[in-house]
Amino acid sequence: MSSIPVKIGIIGLGRWAKVLTRAAKKSTKFAIVCGFSRSEAKREAYQQEFGIPTAATLDALLANPDIKGVILTVPNEQHLPVAEQVAKAGKHIYTEKPIANTLENGLQIEALQSKYDVQVMVGHSARLLKGTRLIKAAIDSGELGRVALIEANFSNERALELTPDTWRWYKDKAPGGPLSQLATHQFDALHYLGGQIDEVSSMASKLSPVGAEVDDQSLTLMKFKNGAVAYVGSSWTSPGIYSIRVFGQKGLMHYELDFSTWDTPEQLHKTSELYIQRGKDGFSKREIITLPPGDMFQDELEMFADVCATGKPGELSAYNGNVALAVVYAALRSIDNNGACIKLDDIFAAARAKLG
Repeated sequence: MSSIPVKIGIIGLGRWAKVLTRAAKKSTKFAIVCGFSRSEAKREAYQQEFGIPTAATLDALLANPDIKGVILTVPNEQHLPVAEQVAKAGKHIYTEKPIANTLENGLQIEALQSKYDVQVMVGHSARLLKGTRLIKAAIDSGELGRVALIEANFSNERALELTPDTWRWYKDKAPGGPLSQLATHQFDALHYLGGQIDEVSSMASKLSPVGAEVDDQSLTLMKFKNGAVAYVGSSWTSPGIYSIRVFGQKGLMHYELDFSTWDTPEQLHKTSELYIQRGKDGFSKREIITLPPGDMFQDELEMFADVCATGKPGELSAYNGNVALAVVYAALRSIDNNGACIKLDDIFAAARAKLG
């Protein structure tokens, strides 16, 4: 890459845009140089907080020839139409996860790459967590032996705070509740750690007293094409937790982070834990592994800067984003069919058939 920072725009200036902009401010690889929101108040607030100019219209931002890529932090149902506008302008796309509100839309976003000669990256930042990367390194080196089982959980208290004024209240906007909003992070992380996913089975329940449309408890089983199995749990009525445990024939590793510092990832290593337990050694012989500092949001945005500078696809690809979304829809179909096992290939085939 050139030593000159890559210039990037951002569309959607709510809470998450601010989290990403704070991460961007730490980087020398790229700079966010312009923002856009349909809300004038949000544009003014963003410009005042970060000193970054905003455009009065989306067309004005996209007309800037210096901007090589654009970050999208708009609602899920807007990902496809906004991404298509960005792609038509010849700019690379970073969209927050999930890649889209439906798999059909996700596949159309992926197809923008060949249609407009741009790259699409999806913000599945959780696979960049330092603990997850260290587990992956141990798997790849053979240190854990053949991986047979993975357990994961991502939970928080969101369903206790929902109101009809929030989009997460509604099934069509947040299908499956924590399934599409939290477990999807783990679906991508487990795809990264475990390999290609073959089939999915799931169940859900509604236990929050607020009365939202969405389920608020989710349990999903997955089988990988290599024979390994996994469990992903997600509660929306619980204190926050994010954890992954990988069981191999030579050892196991457990990673758990302090969810209260999720929005400030540079603090995560201070109160999170990673350990390895080898062979037949018991609890008392677990080895604590020191977690290095990191910032998954800065890391993913610097990956996007590399994509913008080179025009080459990155790890957080549209394909990987669609795999995570396909697991969500396989789980939803399973829930509707009393926990039946659903082949991921069938979910992709059905989505492609709808697109013709």
